Amino acid sequence: MAAAAQLGDLQEEATCSICLDYFTDPVMIDCGHNFCRSCITQSWGGGGGNFPCPECRETSSGKNLRPNRQLRNVVETLKQLHLSPVKPPGENLCEKHGEKLRLFCAEDQRMICWVCRESKEHKTHSASPIEEAAEEHKVKLQEWLRTLKKEEEYFLESKVKEEKEYKTLRDKLRTEKQKIESEFEKLQQLLKENKQTLHAKLEEMEKKITMVENANITKLSNQITSLNALIMEIEKKCEAPAWELLKDVRSTLSRCNNVKLQGPEMKRYKVMVTLDPDTAHPGLLLSEGGRHVRWTDTAQTLPDTSKRFTSCSCVLGSEGFTSGRHYWEVQLLQEGVLWRVGVAAESVDRKRGIIWSPEGGVWAVLGWGGQYTALSSPKTPLSPREKPLKLRVYLDYEGGRLSLYNADSMELLFSFPPAPFTQRLFPFFLLWGGAELRLV
Repeated sequence: MAAAAQLGDLQEEATCSICLDYFTDPVMIDCGHNFCRSCITQSWGGGGGNFPCPECRETSSGKNLRPNRQLRNVVETLKQLHLSPVKPPGENLCEKHGEKLRLFCAEDQRMICWVCRESKEHKTHSASPIEEAAEEHKVKLQEWLRTLKKEEEYFLESKVKEEKEYKTLRDKLRTEKQKIESEFEKLQQLLKENKQTLHAKLEEMEKKITMVENANITKLSNQITSLNALIMEIEKKCEAPAWELLKDVRSTLSRCNNVKLQGPEMKRYKVMVTLDPDTAHPGLLLSEGGRHVRWTDTAQTLPDTSKRFTSCSCVLGSEGFTSGRHYWEVQLLQEGVLWRVGVAAESVDRKRGIIWSPEGGVWAVLGWGGQYTALSSPKTPLSPREKPLKLRVYLDYEGGRLSLYNADSMELLFSFPPAPFTQRLFPFFLLWGGAELRLV
C-alpha cells in the first residue's frame, strides 16, 4: 500500500496542472514550477510585461522557459508502464473551464481556477489559495460556534427557570384551592356562591398562566432547536475539507449574522428613570436631577394638581411604559419607617387612598421594620436570604409580569403572577418616616 501511494505521488508530480495530463515537452519557469510548453505558452498569450505562474502567481519578467529533461524522462517511463495520470476528483474542478479549483475569490465568496482568475469577471478581485481562505473562514465559523453555544446555554437555562417559576405558581394555586375548600366546608351553604366565584377566578388565572407558559416555553424550545441545527451545521463544516467548507459558506455566515443574541444582552433593557416632581407628595423632597428623594416631616407648598399624590407620600417616574422589557435599580439609603417600590398604573388613586394590590393598580414590595411583604392578592410575606439594600425592578409588559430582585445578589424577592397589563405603567415609590432612596 505504501508503494502504491508513492507511485500515486509520482504520477501527480508528472502531471501538468493546466491540462491535467502527463507533461508534454515539460519546461520550468522562474518560480520553479513545471508545465507543458504549449500549456504555459497558451496561458501567457502574446505581448510583453510580467507573466504570472498559474500555481503560485509569482511573476516572471520574461518568457524564460527552461526544458526539464529529467522530468521528461520520468514521464516517458510512466507512459511505458501504461499508468494513467492522476486526476483530481470532479468536485475540485471548475465547472466552466474544467481546471483545478486552487483559488478563493473574496468578493464573490467562491472557489475559482486560474483561468477564472485571469478573466474579466475576477481579474480585479482579491483572491487567495483555498487553503488560506479555508483557515480564515474556519476561524470565523468557530467564533460563531462559541457564540451560538453560549446562546443555546442561555435559552436552556431560561427554559429551566421558566418551568420552575410556573411550577411554583401552580403549587401556590393548589394550596389556595385547598384553603378555600376548608373554609367553605365550615361555612357550607352560606358561602356556596362565593366559593364558586372564587374557584372561577382561580381557574381563569391558571388558564392565563398556562397560556403564557406554553407560549414562552414553545418560543424557547423553537429557538433552542434552531440554534442547535445551526451549530451542528457549523461543526460539520469545520470538520470538512476546504472546498466543502467554503461551499455555500456565504449562506451559513448570513444565517449566523441574522441570529438575535439575547443571553448576555440583558443590560440593553436597563432604562434611566427620573422622578416626576408634578406627582410628588408635598412631604417628599426631590433632588434637582430627579434621581434622589427623601421623606421630610415638613410639607412643602406645592400646587394641588390632578397628577399629585396627596393621600400618601408617593412619587412616580417621569416616563411610563406600554410595551417592551425594562428594568431600573433603586438604592435604599435610609429605610426609615417604611417604603414601597414597584410600578403603578396611570389610573392609580392619588387623592382618596390607594388599594395596595394589583387590583388597585399597584404592583410593589413593602419594607417595614426589617420585614418584607409583596403586595399581591393576598399579600405574600417574604424571607430574603440577606437584607436588600439595592432593588432591581424588572417589567415585562407583554409577558404581564413584574419581578423584584436584590440587585447585589440577584436573588429573586418576588415575581407577581402573570396577568395582562392594560394601562401605562410608571415606576412607583413610597417613603415615610425618614426613608431615603436614590436611582442608580
